[in-house]
Amino acid sequence: MKIQSVDLTISAVRESQYPTDNKPEFLLVGRSNVGKSSFINTIINRKNLARTSATPGKTQTINFYLVNDAFYLVDAPGYGFAKLGKKEKKKFGLMMEDYLTNRPNLKQVFMLIDFRNKPTSDDVLMYNFLQHYHIPVTIVATKVDKVGITHHQKQRNLILKELELTLGNDFILFSNVDKTGKDLIHNKIQRTIIDR
Repeated sequence: MKIQSVDLTISAVRESQYPTDNKPEFLLVGRSNVGKSSFINTIINRKNLARTSATPGKTQTINFYLVNDAFYLVDAPGYGFAKLGKKEKKKFGLMMEDYLTNRPNLKQVFMLIDFRNKPTSDDVLMYNFLQHYHIPVTIVATKVDKVGITHHQKQRNLILKELELTLGNDFILFSNVDKTGKDLIHNKIQRTIIDR
């Protein structure tokens, strides 16, 4: 897939701000420090369109990146580390739940998990939520370059066991450093758009 154009078109805090052009949407979810911004920049061949932050939980809007005028990469607020009060957390939680369960344009979720660590309770909760609502999900294990190749199978098994990965859901190893998994993500997006 050749990336010809990318624009951050909308940063939404409510449904009325979502795009209305009916293009397919691919949502990114994961913990605040899992590397979503680096994932986006790698997928769209840009160095810093999506801002990486030293402060986890900085993204507090749903950001819609229009790619090739054909589809949206949608970056959701990270979970687990956001330094928010209870009221804000509840608001973001309801916004995400509403988007996930009521958005017809949502075609696929890329759920990012740090390959170095065991999935957190938040990761398991998110995966179970997606399963409950039959939302197609691809698990993307980030930062694989930081794990020695001899430990890959062990880490892979740990993640699959914790999540109880359901048949039909993909598992992709990914690195923004050596671009592992980038082509697989591109192919997944292309196939999903074609099958639409």
